[in-house]
Amino acid sequence: MPPHTALDRVEDAVRRRGVDLVELSHAIHAEPELAFAEHRSCAKTQALVAERGFEVTAAPGGLDTAFRADFGSGGLVVGVCAEYDALPEIGHACGHNIIAALAVGAALALAEVADELGLTVALVGTPAEEAGGGKALLLEAGTFDDVAAAVMLHPGPTDIAAARSLALSEVTVDYRGTESHAAVAPHLGVNAADAVTVAQVAIGVLRQQLAPGQLVHGIVTNGGQAVNVIPGHAAVQYAMRAVELDSLRELEGRMFACFAAGALATGCEYEIDTPSPAYAELRPDRWLAEICREEMRRLGREPVAPEFETALPIGSTDMGNVTQVLPGIHPVIGVDAGGATVHQRAFATAAAGPSADRAVIEGAVMLARTVVHLAQDGTERDRVIAGVERRAAT
Repeated sequence: MPPHTALDRVEDAVRRRGVDLVELSHAIHAEPELAFAEHRSCAKTQALVAERGFEVTAAPGGLDTAFRADFGSGGLVVGVCAEYDALPEIGHACGHNIIAALAVGAALALAEVADELGLTVALVGTPAEEAGGGKALLLEAGTFDDVAAAVMLHPGPTDIAAARSLALSEVTVDYRGTESHAAVAPHLGVNAADAVTVAQVAIGVLRQQLAPGQLVHGIVTNGGQAVNVIPGHAAVQYAMRAVELDSLRELEGRMFACFAAGALATGCEYEIDTPSPAYAELRPDRWLAEICREEMRRLGREPVAPEFETALPIGSTDMGNVTQVLPGIHPVIGVDAGGATVHQRAFATAAAGPSADRAVIEGAVMLARTVVHLAQDGTERDRVIAGVERRAAT
């Protein structure tokens, strides 16, 4: 098969299924579901590939709303990651409906050329990106063990080929004191809300000494129930971010000292819980990112110049964990949301609009053609397959 033929075939396949893919995007958008509860979205995402003959494995890693759907038997296994969880109250303000639909489009297109290219395409449904770390859990469970490279695309306000992200960890901190009447016997109380206040003041002072790229942000999830009762229970939830995992671990140590200060100052007991795995920073594969950049330009898009990409971290994602282990990319495809960015209500509205529908089609084309380039480049194909063998040997 001439090299250009496979590239043309996958693009044609995406465009032929364009109506189905946009309908899928809108259907997921219309019924937003939160982390680990994306039952309808998970079923919708795998429906079209199941009809095409993909072999679907339900609940890999014991995650009920995850799946892996495989087509082909070639020695090059490429994972196409689909996300479909939404945000509390503001729905698909991160556009995961777009991600799922374009991932399905890329997988369907690659199925058309899998035999000719010696390719196995694995569509991986990955739940709980917004909270919970579905990809990190699937990685630990072995779902990516045979995958030579993993690709996905995320919507955003602009096109970025080699997108970067921040490492992230989240904690909940519970303070336990003693309730008492705030007027009759305040001296008998141990005020858990005061522990929260002291901890937050300490964090506020710490901000001046944060290293470049370190960020902290949090909310009070329980500050008491009645004004005339000294709170015996209070809680906070905090996220910590840094440019890379080592910096994140250093930040965690300093933040944990602030949490301890609240307990020490007030006499409360406290407990720190980590509800999900830490998210590592994205490490985009240079070759794959440059191919994707070329595909963006071919479609008339203007991706951010490489020298500016590191200055535009896109938040945090559990795809970072995947790219720390195997070659992968997580580019951003631009969606016009009238100046809004992700995690804003206006972006949720735009995620089912004309610009988002275009992103579904063009994103699927970009991913599919990028994988075809990989399959047809003998040097790069050998490189990523060798990585699977090295991982298996360790």
